[in-house]
Amino acid sequence: MKKRHFHWSDLHGYSRLAIDATLGVTDLVEAMHLNILQLPRPFTTVRGKHSKRSKGRVQTAVRRTTGLVYGSVRGVTRMVGAGLDLALGRLQPAVEHIQSSKERAAVLSILNGVLGDHMLSRNNPLTITMGWRHEGKPLELTTEALTQAMPQAKNRILVMLHGHCMNELQWTTGSGHNHGEVLAHNSGFTPMVLRYNTGLHVSQNGRALADQLEQLVTAWPTPVQEISIVGYSMGGLMARSAFYYGALAQHSWMAQVRKLIFVGSPHHGSMLERAGNLVDIALEVSPYSEALARLGKIRSAGTTDLRYGNLIDEDWMGRDRFARGADPRQPIPLPEKVQCYAIAAMIAKEHSDLSAKLVGDGLVPLKSALGKHPDSSRALVFAPDRQKVFYGMTHLGLLGSQAVCDQMQTWLTPRP
Repeated sequence: MKKRHFHWSDLHGYSRLAIDATLGVTDLVEAMHLNILQLPRPFTTVRGKHSKRSKGRVQTAVRRTTGLVYGSVRGVTRMVGAGLDLALGRLQPAVEHIQSSKERAAVLSILNGVLGDHMLSRNNPLTITMGWRHEGKPLELTTEALTQAMPQAKNRILVMLHGHCMNELQWTTGSGHNHGEVLAHNSGFTPMVLRYNTGLHVSQNGRALADQLEQLVTAWPTPVQEISIVGYSMGGLMARSAFYYGALAQHSWMAQVRKLIFVGSPHHGSMLERAGNLVDIALEVSPYSEALARLGKIRSAGTTDLRYGNLIDEDWMGRDRFARGADPRQPIPLPEKVQCYAIAAMIAKEHSDLSAKLVGDGLVPLKSALGKHPDSSRALVFAPDRQKVFYGMTHLGLLGSQAVCDQMQTWLTPRP
């Protein structure tokens, strides 16, 4: 079946994003206009009460005029958007049978990673829905569908969870290497891959993953004896969140999990999101640039969760997720009765405390990936033989490294 980089139905989703962008830019320009209008003019002195009254009347008149102009722009934009929604909604064909190309899936994954929460709230048709995939297509969670897709399904399942702004197809690198396929083949697992909207809160995805795993075990063609999970980057956080919500729901799948491997997971946050938060604060210092801070605040809920490594609803509910503040997280330990392992990377070719803290693998500091924290209640304890640091490697490099794959293979292989 031919794979396509673009579906005609994508027009519907992209048109909504364009309309939202136009409205957002209009709001931003109006805010800048009003901020500048309220500031005192440099090199100008206002003399007397009459001058002040005159200035106030001028500002009021200008505000009314600009309000009318910007309001008209918004009205026309919304009218165009409604027309496009109606037209494209009728034209949108049933194209789910057309298999998406890897390139299209990558674009949609990035869009969802950056704007996924906004897209979901707007019912954008490009929003990714969590679900298991097989050969790039959605996999229905029924025994019949699973048996048909995987007639040789084993009683050991290897769950692979991708990272932020990614999808399950990207486990396969440009060289053709795929950690999940190699590990499953060599260790006697059946690999299962999940696609999810990385723009949603980690806790939202964690709760949904717990439910998905429960359904998977129930529908599996043969009684499940063992589950092992590999979580790359954000996927590791989502796995920990799933254990928390699975315990609350008293799910049965948790008893089947033997091993959990974290690969470059930001257990205590990512330096990139923290830098984004500092940019927001810097822009808000000046009234001239204050409106521009809105540009930085288009970051999705999933992205801002990466500042400290939020796992549960209580970590973000009732808080301004863009405000700078102390780490708000509730301490969540590693799941009990599960063998947990951590893999980290450093761009530097040898250990340096400064490089480990400021650079790490380019996205995640070394201590964050290894779960280390000065507060003992937040620290995650991995046994020395259950953690491994790879030097001279980037965050993305972890995906295609044979050495990383070999290390996971060693951990997954049952010991005599």
